[in-house]
Amino acid sequence: MDFTTLTISQIHELLKSRQATAVEIAQAHLAHIEQKDKEVRAYLSLCPERALAQAKKVDEAIAAGEALAPLAGVPVAVKDVILTRGTRTTCASHILENFVAPYDATAVERLERAGAVILGKTNCDEFAMGSSTENSSFYPTHNPRDLTRVPGGSSGGSAAAVAANFATVALGSDTGGSIRQPSAFCDIVGMMGTYGRVSRYGLVAFASSLDHIGPFGRSVHDVALVLQTIAGRDPLDSTCAALPVDDYVGALSGDIRGIRVGVPTEYLKGLNPEIGGNIQKGIDLFSKLGCEIVPISLPHTDYAIGCYYIICTAEASSNLARYDGVRYGFRSPQHDDLQDMYRKSRNLGFGAEVKRRIMLGTYVLSSGYYDAYYLKAQKVRTLITRDFVEAFDEVDVIVTPTSPIPPFKLGERVDDPLQMYLADIYTVTASLAGIPGISVPCGKTPSEPRLPVGMQILAKHFDEARLLRVADAYEKAGGFQVS
Repeated sequence: MDFTTLTISQIHELLKSRQATAVEIAQAHLAHIEQKDKEVRAYLSLCPERALAQAKKVDEAIAAGEALAPLAGVPVAVKDVILTRGTRTTCASHILENFVAPYDATAVERLERAGAVILGKTNCDEFAMGSSTENSSFYPTHNPRDLTRVPGGSSGGSAAAVAANFATVALGSDTGGSIRQPSAFCDIVGMMGTYGRVSRYGLVAFASSLDHIGPFGRSVHDVALVLQTIAGRDPLDSTCAALPVDDYVGALSGDIRGIRVGVPTEYLKGLNPEIGGNIQKGIDLFSKLGCEIVPISLPHTDYAIGCYYIICTAEASSNLARYDGVRYGFRSPQHDDLQDMYRKSRNLGFGAEVKRRIMLGTYVLSSGYYDAYYLKAQKVRTLITRDFVEAFDEVDVIVTPTSPIPPFKLGERVDDPLQMYLADIYTVTASLAGIPGISVPCGKTPSEPRLPVGMQILAKHFDEARLLRVADAYEKAGGFQVS
């Protein structure tokens, strides 16, 4: 039996019936990674000792007759911007190339407490800044569905790990689409909860008012179970909401009759017709499932990219000021004085995209430009949020494409940052509004090469249970293969 293709439920059935051990499942994944990841390059580092020690604990608990923990024996990959104690956390950057995390992120701690087996750290765009995982300082990750194409970004390594069966589920981070877009490109499920639903403690900061931690999986059920495990109040993160966590798995009833599905007219403008055709088939499927399809308007959508890239770069400029070669991380070995050390350490340690965003952010925060750019962007953010609040007075969920384009070729857009930024148009709006969103597979493009298409489903703040119920019903009705 191939242990690497199993869902969480299937793993648990094997463990309960004693047909497999957690150690055997972990070993199978580590062997598969060793054999196949040379092509995909999803991982930056592995932690086999930690993984096998945790798997052994799971087996000992089963042998002692203890109840199976929610994620017992489930192999997990973790994006390399999320701290894992005693393991390198590099953010795919030379400036943190040798940094070993002194503690676990809250999300990682909760996963292991639930029995999950952490296999290793996945590749990403440097400091989570990018949409293709080509901005990693070490190497690009390839899309397992087509090795000539990108897996999306910035959490491309985590998405690729799940798609290539190098992990059952994975953690990523999403600031403007970095979980949802790679999920679409790699033909899997990925979810960003409401801002504050999952603790950010232990997530290396990119843009603090936008950053989220969230799960990847090959099914909506697996994503729901991981989200339920990592969600909830954390005293170590003051932005983490104190609201109780719903039973996300219990919400997967399959019945979505009467759900009002909003389709924003602004999201269909300029859309690749092959993407649009699949999204329309997905919308038609919702209609067959008894949903009411409601055209809606989100009038400030056109301002979202400009608004997002002002706010996120401003926050990045502030957050990345801590990497100065003094306290931790890379320090230039040759420098004349303190200022020279700062300059050379940052110049040699940061990659081109990170430098670009630091410069943009510093500019929009600078004296004389703050009101013209940053303050105005915050006002537009309020208008975008208001669009969603008003829309959710009329509908229960909103359906959009995840990306306006299918996965593109490696190297195709790396020298054109504007085109790369524009590809985030459908994901950044939810990030700015702080609402939850999930990307689910929506078939393949009709022409060759047939490439994955993703559908994004959005819900109002803290309505993750309904969002997951809609996505699960869509999956069970065959929505992942609509084309």
